[in-house]
Amino acid sequence: MTQPNAAPSRVPAAGAPARAPLIHRVLRRPARRVLERFFDFRVEGVEHLPAAGPYIVAANHNNYLDGVVLTLALARPIAFIVMPRVYRATPLHPFLHRHVGSIPINLERPDVGALRRALERLRLGDVIGIFPEGPFSTRGRLEPGLPGVGLLALRSGVPVVPAGIRGTYEALRGRRGHVPRRHPLSVRFGPPRRYSPDGLRGRRSNRLAVTQRVMDDVAALLT
Repeated sequence: MTQPNAAPSRVPAAGAPARAPLIHRVLRRPARRVLERFFDFRVEGVEHLPAAGPYIVAANHNNYLDGVVLTLALARPIAFIVMPRVYRATPLHPFLHRHVGSIPINLERPDVGALRRALERLRLGDVIGIFPEGPFSTRGRLEPGLPGVGLLALRSGVPVVPAGIRGTYEALRGRRGHVPRRHPLSVRFGPPRRYSPDGLRGRRSNRLAVTQRVMDDVAALLT
């Protein structure tokens, strides 16, 4: 049986995390001030974020703004696992994603390469961001999670921090040109959990159980 909060990290950090990308160092603070002024941007639960070492942030997903607000909510840089259509949304996107360290993943089949790259980043002490729902929610409500987050949590053993994002769906609903309307935006972090496979790492039922626990934690932050 999967045991949350019971296992030491199986992938210890190998030294300090990589230096933050230039775009993060230059734009994070002014961009956050813009969101605070025009979108009443609020962040809660920062005390739940590990002070050091690798961890995973698992959040609900409505649109591209989710990655923006999570990036601005964290002091440390975060590398997101992203779908190909997001990675290649425009001719400029691949360059930007490479610069910030995004990890492309193919959802049409098991993507072992993406898992390995994410595990390596965690081994190096970085923060990984994942949207377990996969594609954007088109209804503005939490959709079932895909088992990739459970697999990553079990294989890495690092803390998984749930995050509830509010306001991004309303800010872009019905908008042309992907320009958000002024609407309050917020991120709320919950207590982290670690998951122990107890010898069942390869079983799909175990991955699904962990995924459901993660999604339950995210859902609790949205109520």
